[in-house]
Amino acid sequence: MDRKVAIVTGSRRGIGKAIVIKLAQKGYDIVINDKEDENSVNELVDLIKKDYGVNALGIMADVSEENNVKKLLEEVKKKFGSIEVLINNAAIVEDMELDDRPIEVFNNTIKNNINSTYLMSKYVGGEMFNNKHGKIINISSTNGINAFFPTSIDYDASKAAVISLTHNFALAYAPYVLVNSIAPGWVNTDMNKDLPKELVLEESEKIYLKRFAEPEEIASLVAFLVSEECSYINGEIIKIDGGY
Repeated sequence: MDRKVAIVTGSRRGIGKAIVIKLAQKGYDIVINDKEDENSVNELVDLIKKDYGVNALGIMADVSEENNVKKLLEEVKKKFGSIEVLINNAAIVEDMELDDRPIEVFNNTIKNNINSTYLMSKYVGGEMFNNKHGKIINISSTNGINAFFPTSIDYDASKAAVISLTHNFALAYAPYVLVNSIAPGWVNTDMNKDLPKELVLEESEKIYLKRFAEPEEIASLVAFLVSEECSYINGEIIKIDGGY
């Protein structure tokens, strides 16, 4: 049986892990990528193979580095051949007061969050374009649209840039590759587990549904956007924030 292949960057935990599991449930062969915690990546690979009967490959790589992206692409092509789906999920955030943020931290966030999306879209997306089929989903954030926090100013800027990249790659790869972005609001992930309780309550009250999203709810939207049922949505930014 020929199965479609999906690469999910930054996928050892949180939204990325939920996307991996959801796509495996849908029958995709999966490439799990992260740059930290190889044990967690290997455990997820084993889980995917055992529970869902699909192939899975774990690749440890910092995809904000061009040489790493090239090596990743070659490894995936050698293992699976063509690539049908790319989920650009890799990102970091480091909250701190604006006056305390050194330029090195700002630059590191920008490099990780923007370069990874750009490079993966350029090389993996370019392969899709040559093959005349494929779908790319960039994980942005409402922080790049209408939810601004000076304590995460570099993260917010990077997620706005991901939205711009989405529009440009959708145009560059038309008509063969569909490129869209989803912009989650607050999600119950490890990234947010240490937020002050007062902030969680305050932000939950702003949300129409009065709660944070679960990672699986984000993954369900991704699964639709990469499915055959989604054939005429391109260059779009879709908020998933429970109403905010």
